[in-house]
Amino acid sequence: MTRPQLLIDTDPGVDDALAILMAHAHADVAGLSIAAGNVGLEHTVHNARVLVELLGATTPVFPGCATPLVRLPEEDAAFVHGRDGFGDVGFPPPGHPAADEAAALALLRLTRERPGELTLVALAPLTNVALALRLDPTLPQRVRRLVIMGGAVTGHGNTSRVPAEFNIGFDPEAAHVVFEAFEEFDLVDWELTLRHAFDEDAFDGWLAAGDARAAFYGSICQVARQTNRERGRRGIIAADALAMAVAIDPAVVVRSERRAVAIELDGRLTRGATVVDWAGRLGRSANANVVLELDQERFAAMVRRALGAG
Repeated sequence: MTRPQLLIDTDPGVDDALAILMAHAHADVAGLSIAAGNVGLEHTVHNARVLVELLGATTPVFPGCATPLVRLPEEDAAFVHGRDGFGDVGFPPPGHPAADEAAALALLRLTRERPGELTLVALAPLTNVALALRLDPTLPQRVRRLVIMGGAVTGHGNTSRVPAEFNIGFDPEAAHVVFEAFEEFDLVDWELTLRHAFDEDAFDGWLAAGDARAAFYGSICQVARQTNRERGRRGIIAADALAMAVAIDPAVVVRSERRAVAIELDGRLTRGATVVDWAGRLGRSANANVVLELDQERFAAMVRRALGAG
């Protein structure tokens, strides 16, 4: 079977790391465009370079936007991922260099060089993708598929603004630009990731059975695991890995619904909320394929392989 061809926009981040390990195990990766989000851009670029070096890959790393398009962020996710985004393990500077090309420009160039070939996997706040769209609105015509990890489709978010999910809430204007520009995309939301968390004991077994990738991931995920336990979240929550599974193997999706989805920009309590027109009342074209259920065993097998455990 032909390996998927991926272009990944990401803000590593512990869960991004697992997704990137999956991508390199199951697909060919044209590049990593890097945004600020989970932690600041200096850390996310460093972490992407650490990952590529760990994998012995040559994947280019393109630094992107250090801030959202309009407003400065109200919060990051360092309390989950560690101050450096990788559990504060303290990895030395990697030898793998960052590219000189800006992320938005790389997104445009690579899709022009390979029109219709690349699946764009958006695991971060959508700042880089939105900037690319403002530079060239024809970008969606060249992307094979767009898979977005973001949103909370029934309002059970994970930020200080109750309905908002982190990636969308970090840069709502960017999300608005992307959701309006793409006529069709797959949406993997925060609530889905909670429903598809892994059993902790089983996951520890995968880490014990795996190779250097598993040892690496086991070392960086401890802060996130402890934070989730303190917040009453059960299991191993692998948000970006879930989106990556959808990007690599669309057949992993068991149930989804096509709906019109938009982003709230102005609400005092709801800014960054993902608004889904479940009843079709607004008369807008459905732009999002909202993923509602996955084949858990198929997903687990993809993660095990990425960790060298199966």
